[in-house]
Amino acid sequence: MSTRPIRCITCGKLLADKYEEFEERVKKGEEPKRVLDELGIKRYCCRSVMLTSVDVMDEIAKFKK
Repeated sequence: MSTRPIRCITCGKLLADKYEEFEERVKKGEEPKRVLDELGIKRYCCRSVMLTSVDVMDEIAKFKK
């Protein structure tokens, strides 16, 4: 379970459909810039959302009621 960006917070472009592929390819060692270019994410605002998203679900799950 992860918290991924659904839309760019600045321009509203849909990002959720690209985030999983982006994350997998970067984990395999590909350069983030190249992956973003190939996925067609060109706006600075969208690129910053993709690059700075952090999965915090594991941390949040520790705090059960």
